[in-house]
Amino acid sequence: MPRKLSILLVLLALPLAFAVSFSAARSLLQAPASNPPAESVPAITSQPQVLAKSPQPDRQNRQRVLDVEFPTPGGSLLVRSEVPVRNDLTPPQASDLSVGGNHAPVSHAAPVIALPGTLVYTVKQRSESITLLARHFLAQTSYMTVPELEAAIRRANLDKKGNYFKKGDQVIIPGYEAMPFLEKPLAKSADSDVRAIYLTGYTAGSIKGIALIRHWKELGGNAVVFDVKDFDGLVNVPFENPLAPTRRPPISNLPKFVRFLHTLRLHAIARIALFLDAYQAQNHPQLIVRSRRSGGPWTENGKLAWVDPSNAEAQDYNLALARTAAQSGVDEIQFDYVRFPAEGDQADAQFYFQSRAFRAKHPDWQRKDVIVDFLTRAYSELHSLGVLVSLDVFGVMAWQRKVDLDHTGQDVAEMAKHCDVLSPMIYPSHFFHMDGFERPGEAPAHFINESMSRFRKITADTHVAIRPWLQAFGWRTPSYSPAYVHTQVLVARENGGVGYLLWNARNDYSKVFPAMPESGMLPRPQSTAQTASPKPQLAAPAVTLTAPAAGRR
Repeated sequence: MPRKLSILLVLLALPLAFAVSFSAARSLLQAPASNPPAESVPAITSQPQVLAKSPQPDRQNRQRVLDVEFPTPGGSLLVRSEVPVRNDLTPPQASDLSVGGNHAPVSHAAPVIALPGTLVYTVKQRSESITLLARHFLAQTSYMTVPELEAAIRRANLDKKGNYFKKGDQVIIPGYEAMPFLEKPLAKSADSDVRAIYLTGYTAGSIKGIALIRHWKELGGNAVVFDVKDFDGLVNVPFENPLAPTRRPPISNLPKFVRFLHTLRLHAIARIALFLDAYQAQNHPQLIVRSRRSGGPWTENGKLAWVDPSNAEAQDYNLALARTAAQSGVDEIQFDYVRFPAEGDQADAQFYFQSRAFRAKHPDWQRKDVIVDFLTRAYSELHSLGVLVSLDVFGVMAWQRKVDLDHTGQDVAEMAKHCDVLSPMIYPSHFFHMDGFERPGEAPAHFINESMSRFRKITADTHVAIRPWLQAFGWRTPSYSPAYVHTQVLVARENGGVGYLLWNARNDYSKVFPAMPESGMLPRPQSTAQTASPKPQLAAPAVTLTAPAAGRR
């Protein structure tokens, strides 16, 4: 009699084992977009068969063993899973398991098994929507957007048709990462041909941004620059620091975002605006530039937006943020606003390096010495973490006017010794009243050629790579078009540019994408690299440094 009872129990358990194994196997084979293509998995031609299943977990190892055989065109595919029993999952509170809207009886003693790469979640509320579950678990899965995870949850749960799961339902969450995401920088030489677009932190962390990144990759791009911190001072990634803004960052999981870029074989460049930081200036008065006359905050054209570049606390804050990005796996740290303020009442601005205490140690230091000292320290610390360091500089600094150097502190020849890549912002439309052009934006070949030639000459004694920022916006440029972008890329390359970065503050690349199939937008031919001879030097008229909203200078 006991033997017959055992056989009967086994026969009764087979339908349950089939339902569990088929649901788990479907979730295992449903991979996110970033995983290898589905054609690498043999096609399943009929229902799977449960070959063996341990009825109880092994008490010593706390594991269940599940063997499932899938018939395929070439024979069969055997999947064996030895998975730990999850004590943290609440067993179902009802006798029904929701699978694609169909309900089959299920015993409390046999919950759905969480195979590797999945999580079984038991609905605890009266009902929970698939969208809500996708939002809740997105940061812990390999999926990049809520709609993608929502669709994957439906597939993993036998093509769930409805929008809600009921209380007690056990829901398979695919792509689940049990451990925190860990990513490391990928080694890349500074003179690699980088082709990148710029994304704000908000865009990078959005559905639109993910689509832009994928499309850029499809068109031949191989890198993305994204804001970790822009000039507003808001930090776009998780960052624990007493000075940091407290808000929900748009890029909620930086290592995961970087892994996504790496999966697409994209070079990840984290941009950090250094000393133009409105949040810090408005919330931490110990960091600001002071007014000599009033002793209060110094403003640039009426705006309180700058921290003191010679303030040690301000420097340490930015370096801590850069280290966080490097430890999250980004391949390159790009510093922008690596300078002192260039506008406003310069005579009224009082910086810490001008104080008696500082002068006692460094009596001869000027603004350029402060910048070089900071970069020396930053370059050493960040290189040890395996990342490249790049610097954005004013395009007009190619003309080496003393007034510009005195205000900004950007001594390009010295700065180039403490970075891997120099990225001058040589937007043609920003060269106001220079070289006799009333509309400089309409002369891209001239200004790209002249700027690149001058920067190559200034940095000739260094090993720095020059990778320019090019104009991808139409401000003061009626002729802006795909051909305009193409012209800039070709001229930059002819003058020794190593790749290019395309800037559009609104992340609108509708004129860039059509230009990508052109030969000049694709990888640089090896035979033409840095073969152009420098052009004659032109005299530089007086220039007012002004940064319009369309771009940066």
